[in-house]
Amino acid sequence: MFLVTHIFMLNDWFGLTTDLADPNKATGVFTARGIGQGTIAGLTVGLLVLSLLLFSRLGLTALGLALAIAILSALYSLPRLNWKGRPLLSTFAHLAGGILHFLLGYSLGMAIDGRGVAIATFFGVIFAAGHLTQEIRDYRGDAVNAIRTNAVIFGQRRTFAASLILFTTAQILFLLLTLEGILPRPLAALIVLYPIQLRWSLNALGEGLTYASVCGLQTRYRALYAVIGLAMVAALYAE
Repeated sequence: MFLVTHIFMLNDWFGLTTDLADPNKATGVFTARGIGQGTIAGLTVGLLVLSLLLFSRLGLTALGLALAIAILSALYSLPRLNWKGRPLLSTFAHLAGGILHFLLGYSLGMAIDGRGVAIATFFGVIFAAGHLTQEIRDYRGDAVNAIRTNAVIFGQRRTFAASLILFTTAQILFLLLTLEGILPRPLAALIVLYPIQLRWSLNALGEGLTYASVCGLQTRYRALYAVIGLAMVAALYAE
């Protein structure tokens, strides 16, 4: 919890200027709520230190994975590195970050193996696809701030297509994981949920990929993947 909070706060801290220039975000930034940059800086650094201290109690593997996640966050958010404004690198950061987040939890129960990496890849692809959707949502604000995201450089519709391809890839991977017995086989039935997400995506495309339509799409597919995640946990405990 501390590590993930650090990641979001780091992005908000160094993205303050651009967020203030984005009409969809300006009213929600921390300075608009009476919180100073010094406070945010102290909390952001403190949360990282505290999280790493706690992970060090769980072994070198957990600490190493947590450090790797923090480094990816810094690469993405810090202005001098600015992977946020570098097409493809920003997507890679989220793919790798999604994989590492899963492996961080997985490593606490067992040694990292091929099964863990395979399942982690499913989550990493979803993470990367979701980030592309976020870039589509923030397209207008990023364009105003000259942030070179995938959506700004390649266009909303092409980025939308890439996001949909990644989501589809994740679903195919999920099905393969169940058919190979890496995940419980009954979970294969969850593939029937994907046409629902596809319909939601096409509706958002038909509405012009507006900020509101993409926000609605994100809310819906996040709920869908929460259901899939809970079903995975239930199936694993039922074995």
